[in-house]
Amino acid sequence: GLDVRFEKGIGPIVEKVTRVEDLKSTSTETVVQRLSPVYETVERVRGSLSPEKALIGLCGAPWTVALYAIEGRGGTDKSQARLWAYQKANDLDLLLDILVEASAHYLKAQVDAGANALMIFESWAEGLPSDLMDRLVIKPNAKLINRLRELGVQVPVIGFPRGAATKLPDYVQNVPANAFGLDTAIDPDFVSKTLPKSVAVQGHLDPLLLIAGGKAMDDRVLEILSAYADRPHIFNLGHGVTPATPIPHVERVVEIVRNWAG
Repeated sequence: GLDVRFEKGIGPIVEKVTRVEDLKSTSTETVVQRLSPVYETVERVRGSLSPEKALIGLCGAPWTVALYAIEGRGGTDKSQARLWAYQKANDLDLLLDILVEASAHYLKAQVDAGANALMIFESWAEGLPSDLMDRLVIKPNAKLINRLRELGVQVPVIGFPRGAATKLPDYVQNVPANAFGLDTAIDPDFVSKTLPKSVAVQGHLDPLLLIAGGKAMDDRVLEILSAYADRPHIFNLGHGVTPATPIPHVERVVEIVRNWAG
């Protein structure tokens, strides 16, 4: 029920929420219907891929989407949204619940359109105090995945708490995802020491290193591959590919990963 536009160099600009109760008047069915171009895109892409290639659907996690609705944009110090957690706790909890329900149906529609797996991007988890991390990130992420299962969605789900730092083990222990995304800053040694070897991870090459290329990029790719050789691992970046990334650098990373023998 909030207006959204995209500004070049900034990203999404969202109409700030004033009364959370007003958002309840927008039905889940309306939300799903408004996003129908996404499902058409998923269906078309899935139809163009060979059967052995997986297509991953995605959504912003509840706290991250709530932050956009409260702050009006990303890239802030998150102070307004964090103040909501202290001063408007009931409003924020209600907003998170609304987003959990809408996101569950949004993701289910992507699966119905052909997505083989799902990824939940908690892009603004960084910098939260430990108690808020539990309340605003871990619990809503767990609730979202459990709701997906209630809706009959059985595909694998990847949880990505960007910036979770030392709270990553708590996230992994309490969020019933099938794999976990790792951000650029997390230390592979920390991951290896704190997460059971059975836990699948995804990540976490620096997107800027993908722009830089060269030996430094090659070495880091090999380092990451070696660090997770003893556990299920999906090679990826620590966040999104930026527009300035040279395609040959992407091709080089793919070549290294495919030829890596362990």
